[in-house]
Amino acid sequence: MGAGFGGLCMAAELKRAGIDSFTIFEKEGDVGGIWRDNTYPGCGCDVPSHLYSFSFEKYRDVALRYPEQREILAYLQHVTDSYDLRGHLRTGAGIASADYSESTGRWVVRTTSGETHIFDIVISAVGQLHRPKLPDIPGRDDFKGESFHTAKWNHDYDLSGRDVAVIGTGSSGAQLLSHVARVARRVDVYQRTPNWVVPKPRTEFGPVTRWAFTRLPFTQNIYRALNYLAADLALSPIIARGWSARPAEWVARRHLRKQIRDPLLRAKLTPDYPIGCKRILIDNTFYPTLNRANVELVTDGISRITPTGIVTADGEHRDVDAVIYATGFRTTEFLVPMRVRGRGGVSLDERWADGAEAYLGMALPEFPNLFFVHGPNTILGHNSNIFMIECQVRYVLSCLRLLPGGGLLEVRPEAMRDYQRWLEKAISRTVWPTGCQSWYKTASGRVTNPWPASTMRYRKLTRRDPADAFRVLTP
Repeated sequence: MGAGFGGLCMAAELKRAGIDSFTIFEKEGDVGGIWRDNTYPGCGCDVPSHLYSFSFEKYRDVALRYPEQREILAYLQHVTDSYDLRGHLRTGAGIASADYSESTGRWVVRTTSGETHIFDIVISAVGQLHRPKLPDIPGRDDFKGESFHTAKWNHDYDLSGRDVAVIGTGSSGAQLLSHVARVARRVDVYQRTPNWVVPKPRTEFGPVTRWAFTRLPFTQNIYRALNYLAADLALSPIIARGWSARPAEWVARRHLRKQIRDPLLRAKLTPDYPIGCKRILIDNTFYPTLNRANVELVTDGISRITPTGIVTADGEHRDVDAVIYATGFRTTEFLVPMRVRGRGGVSLDERWADGAEAYLGMALPEFPNLFFVHGPNTILGHNSNIFMIECQVRYVLSCLRLLPGGGLLEVRPEAMRDYQRWLEKAISRTVWPTGCQSWYKTASGRVTNPWPASTMRYRKLTRRDPADAFRVLTP
């Protein structure tokens, strides 16, 4: 389920393992996931290109250090074609439900168009960043101008000479702001909570690096490895207030002082929570754009939206022609709106009512032969998510090897309990349970999205024999 990075990685590795009897279901018209859906100006990734690629199909461009949306989408299309995956792909086929059949020991999968399919094994790779989140602001539907979410960008609407409101200052808001400000007459930027922002290295490689990458191709592998180690050894400790947290805060504060001279504006942009509690932004354009004469940072809360503009808590009304929601995604509602039922008719929605959880983010008791790629507590804010996906895909393949003649594989309840205890203890050592609001947590404060340790630790856990945690059942 899903044809983004997770689904394509699983499919390509199945092919590499000699397994051809699989189908990829994708609700949209082509592969790409979030990199197909998000086409707002400035959309890109802050993980270096060489690291943001599969180890079995490494990125090899000698020019770009950081990929933009179009390069990432082209890469995923390349992987799809290189591994002959289009013959397995069913586009326009969203999944409405998946029900485990007690009598047959197989999964009954129904698409949103009403088709029914039977499978031995189901792998969900739908991720968390594909359901846009719109804020619950009174009067939102009364606005008479143009409004859209960043993931549903209206390319037919010309922002030139318009008065625009951008609600949200996370990754997408920061990336698009400079592009909007260059053409709009006025931009009001509504900030709920400031972010920690660190400078971004040059987007393109210099001439020496280009020469090395071209003449000595093995240096690209070295560069990839160094980026991985730097992220795991220097960025990973930040989430637990480790050795690199203070230096990272110093870099971020210096970046803010250097780019924002106005002390009042700087105060509004200074976080009051530990670095790493929310995803750190790597950006060079956000702060300078706030210095523009046609841009205003608004930190008063939004009271309501009117047909012609926005009213803040202080009573001020700002007229605008367009409202852009850079408000992220419904990240904690895993698999919504899909309905999944396991053994005994147990509902996944009910099981996850207090927050999603899964063994290593991949499996649950009472849901045999059901696996998640990029499931609960496997998202990264300090390294490449592609590394995590590959760890999970390799582990799922190891699980499948336990079923050479068919059968059912289910994680043991005691293994799930032991893992969950370890996970909760690890999360308690991080900065996430503190007071900041972020897409990492549910409304009740439970941390369900990020991985609370190094990727090396996750790799070690997923290298273990799954026979220690799973049991083989008969239908």
